[in-house]
Amino acid sequence: MHGKRSRCSFSRLEVILIVCLALMIALTVVLLVLHFLATKSDGKWSYSNNNNVVVEEAKYLVGVGRADCTGPVAQVPLMGYAKTDQVGGGLLSRLYSRAFIVGDLEDSSRVVFVSIDIGMVSQRVRLEVLKQLQSKYGDLYRQDNVILSGTHTHSGPGGYFQYTLFWITSKGLVRPALSSIVNGIVKSIDIAHENMKKGRLFINRGTVENSQINRSPFSYLANPESERNRYSSNTDKEMVLLKMVDEDGHELGLISWFAVHPVSMNNSNHLVNSDNVGYASYLFEQEKNKGMLPGEGSFVAAFASSNLGDVSPNTRGPFCANTGDSCDNPQSSCPVGGAAMCMAEGPGNDMFESTRIIGQNIYLKAKELYEKASQEVTGPLSSAHQWVNMSNVSVELNATHTVKTCKPALGHSFAAGTIDGVGAFNFTQGSVEGDPFWDQIRDQLLGEPSNETKACHSPKPILFSTGEMTWPHPWHPDIVDVQIAAIGSLAILAVPGEFTTMSGRRLREAVKSEFDSHGTRGMNVVIAGLCNVYTHYIATYEEYQVQRYEAASTIYGPHTLSAYIQLYRGLAKAIALNATQELPRGPEPPLFNVTNLTLLPSLSAEKAPDNKNFGDVLEEVRPEYREREVAEVTFVGANPRNSAENATEHNFLTVERYSNISSSWRVVLNDASWDTRFYWSKGSSGQSNVTIEWHIPAGTEPGVYRVRYFGHYKKRMGLFRLITVPFEGSSSAFQITAP
Repeated sequence: MHGKRSRCSFSRLEVILIVCLALMIALTVVLLVLHFLATKSDGKWSYSNNNNVVVEEAKYLVGVGRADCTGPVAQVPLMGYAKTDQVGGGLLSRLYSRAFIVGDLEDSSRVVFVSIDIGMVSQRVRLEVLKQLQSKYGDLYRQDNVILSGTHTHSGPGGYFQYTLFWITSKGLVRPALSSIVNGIVKSIDIAHENMKKGRLFINRGTVENSQINRSPFSYLANPESERNRYSSNTDKEMVLLKMVDEDGHELGLISWFAVHPVSMNNSNHLVNSDNVGYASYLFEQEKNKGMLPGEGSFVAAFASSNLGDVSPNTRGPFCANTGDSCDNPQSSCPVGGAAMCMAEGPGNDMFESTRIIGQNIYLKAKELYEKASQEVTGPLSSAHQWVNMSNVSVELNATHTVKTCKPALGHSFAAGTIDGVGAFNFTQGSVEGDPFWDQIRDQLLGEPSNETKACHSPKPILFSTGEMTWPHPWHPDIVDVQIAAIGSLAILAVPGEFTTMSGRRLREAVKSEFDSHGTRGMNVVIAGLCNVYTHYIATYEEYQVQRYEAASTIYGPHTLSAYIQLYRGLAKAIALNATQELPRGPEPPLFNVTNLTLLPSLSAEKAPDNKNFGDVLEEVRPEYREREVAEVTFVGANPRNSAENATEHNFLTVERYSNISSSWRVVLNDASWDTRFYWSKGSSGQSNVTIEWHIPAGTEPGVYRVRYFGHYKKRMGLFRLITVPFEGSSSAFQITAP
């Protein structure tokens, strides 16, 4: 007789299910503990987020902000090439100011870094920005803890300077350009200030390939062989990247420092744009701000300038435009046509493609470094600043030899330009002797340089003795900012010009050594270029002897670099010893009244052709396009300066796609998009045209599209009164078909 089954017994299937359930519960508990509690490191709870960043207690307050600073895109000279006929005639991409604020969690310490899509920061811009910040925030944001750095695009509007040399090449002071830059910078800082939250910083560095060459290799070779042998290249290929996240690991933004001239767009360009580094910012921000139009979204990516003085993105090197032969020689000159024919080319088929290629290279390296950034930046915030009279700095070369800087002067090779943008007449690079013809013209028009200035600048043959030219105002600055901001282990050297590759290396090395010698070891030292005031170039003493363009443009003489190294070592020492309050403030820079000095033509009344209105289509789009084709439409237009002077962040164009679901048009591109181009063409009798191009990229979604144009025109009301009237126009609908 069989016994009865126990009530506590289970079938085999039930046992397996119970074991599986127990294992699942145990595994869940373990995962929860690891995910939410983890281990306690240095007394702080930590866990991993989706960005593979170990999130711990925040170290800083962090804020980021971006604001438009484009300004007028027509008739204003573009700043960079100093080519008088290179004036704005439209828009390829908008210019932005990108601000980053790092604050102490315990007190009011702040460091502000702003990268601006402009040629360089002028002294007037900096003084006006600081004045506005003072009125808004009191002493929170000051000259010592605010760094303003230009990206050095050569395709942004000029007209925001007060010194006469820059004033001449920019048709005077263009108030709408100055106001757009100043207001954009302040607004970006306002946004960053309002968005400050607890966060953390991570630093990473890596090598960028195939994106730069040294445009003055013969100058570089003048540096000591023993020094050159320490480096694998005659350019700095390293990118330094600072990643910012909030306390939950959510991404906020980045700053990248990399040495390359934003001159992929050459001196034949008339479209305002931010060049290769701007395209890198565009790509990164579009990736992180999903579904947003360019210029929108909270993630901010700045690709800032560094020691780019002799670094070109035109990687094919210099060739004679008339023969195709190489002109990679000490004078950068061609057998036929001289220096004017010697120009470098980028990797693309045209300057637009070259801009994309170089910009994408920079972006891809930054993306890699950003994703792998794991070295955290920690430590106190500090900043040091001085105003210095760079015309009269005594430099101790050693225990027995002291030298001095000079009053500003430009050499003959300055007029030769570079292989990125050639000069005019018969000037060549490498001139160590003056030209009697040009020297006589200079003496008659501007006055002969003093013997003291000639001797101080030797072996530079002086073309313009700008330090001795004071009408109507000084031609060059004497009072210059030197500044370092330290964010924990990161030291940002804000330099007022363009350091060459070797100059930058020497400066970084000297500052790092100074930090080390005063107990602050392991500092990451980066150079931020084109900061606070523009003083042209800074070449090494050895490069100065060769007198190519960069040396001829080293305006304070052969010992300029030594002077800066001495000054920045002093700032580093003050930071390391916590003695920044003991630094002498220095002589304050002047602010000249040049607001009425402009050669820009005044805006006048405009009119449309007979039987037409502003915004009417003159040349229509085709009914159908495929990807990689160009949709083009021409409108009855008006001067874009009207919009810059009478509207805030005005958008000139949109590309819109029709939605069958909502029976409405949705904006998919605007005038900040790199695939759109806005051309303005001035006609006669107050008439003008606007042509808008959309270069349809691969992968564009098939559908029905249209292009819209928005503008303002001047209308006369009575004898002396003009008003600004907004208008808009639209192309016909057209189809994008599948490939």
